[in-house]
Amino acid sequence: MSTTTGTAEAPPRGGLWKRSRSFDPAVRLLFLNQLTINLGFYMLMPYLAAHLADGLGMAAWAVGLVLGVRNLSQQGMFLVGGALADRLGFKPLIVAGCALRTVGFGALALAQSLPFLIAASLATGLAGALFNPAVRACLAAEAGEERRVEAFALFNAYYQAGILLGPLVGVALTGVSFRLTCVVAALLFLGLTLVQLRHLPVSAGGGRPGPKDGEDGGTRGQLRTVLGNRVFWLFSLAMTGSYVLSFQVYLALPLAAGGTGVTTALFVVSALVALAGQLRITAWCAARLSRERSLVLGLALMGGAFLLPAVLGRGAPALLLCAAVLAVANAVLYPYEMDTVVALSRGRWVATHYGLYNTVCGIGITLGNLGTGVLLDVTGWTAVPWLALCAVGLGCAAAVAALGRGGRLRTE
Repeated sequence: MSTTTGTAEAPPRGGLWKRSRSFDPAVRLLFLNQLTINLGFYMLMPYLAAHLADGLGMAAWAVGLVLGVRNLSQQGMFLVGGALADRLGFKPLIVAGCALRTVGFGALALAQSLPFLIAASLATGLAGALFNPAVRACLAAEAGEERRVEAFALFNAYYQAGILLGPLVGVALTGVSFRLTCVVAALLFLGLTLVQLRHLPVSAGGGRPGPKDGEDGGTRGQLRTVLGNRVFWLFSLAMTGSYVLSFQVYLALPLAAGGTGVTTALFVVSALVALAGQLRITAWCAARLSRERSLVLGLALMGGAFLLPAVLGRGAPALLLCAAVLAVANAVLYPYEMDTVVALSRGRWVATHYGLYNTVCGIGITLGNLGTGVLLDVTGWTAVPWLALCAVGLGCAAAVAALGRGGRLRTE
């Protein structure tokens, strides 16, 4: 693991498959887990709004309510999911989350009324809150401190592969019927549930990781430890801006594109850059930069990406270049970001820390999107909103750099 000064040892070379096979079976299963989760999710969710509005004839407010319930149930329950994973073990929460999403997607295939749709959407979101922190904490524990960054780099490659493949499979299935898409997605999660139930060891991630010797192991002590981690709070707040900027692939960039062709290309470019470059980018950073400097570089790149539409305008070339630079920046950030969350937890209630981190960033995305929308309404497609997003990235980079200079991110 990299430190505040100096560089980390470069990970072994090889392609995605070769590098994946160098890990234990439990880690490889977690890679498959994330690929399947994103494949199932993104084959269905991008087409849900159209199904609700056009297929079921629902009003716009009802469509927004169904989608909002899913997001709120997931973001709002991340901390609970992480806390339960630390108390009950990672495997039960991973299996339970995938099983619940099976039920949620199956229910979406049958739902016709608003209450039924809300219940199905609630189950789908809660499922993500259960397995998301548990998967990441389990991966960190199983990979070990020396290979944690490499494991998260591979994890992100599989994550992006699911995002790339999901909509392609989904558009083909939805062309037949949206109900078929729901059924296939539910079957994917059912299969994933059964595979993990059988093959993910109970001891994966250490069974019931949590407090150190002599520490209060009760719920009160658990929350006190996590909520009282001041440096972790500062890091979470500093990193929130990266999630706001990443989300602009779903908000500002598609709005600026104004057409489905360019919008689709934005997602394809983002996924392909991440898939092709993740391992190379992580190897380059590991050989030359510390963990903290990698984080600062990634955040600065994220901010700098928005200079392209600010200077070049909202044409397709500028928007696609912006999306590509954002993907490169995310590839720089993600492995070291996830590694830092583990490091700052100091091995105590790791999943709970991941849950809190996701909750903080989820709130930040909501507020950031609101602010971006207001800015676009007020200033239009001038350089102002792009420069404001650039300033967010540079401000976050400065905040993380300040934490690094103060030695607060040093965990040795």
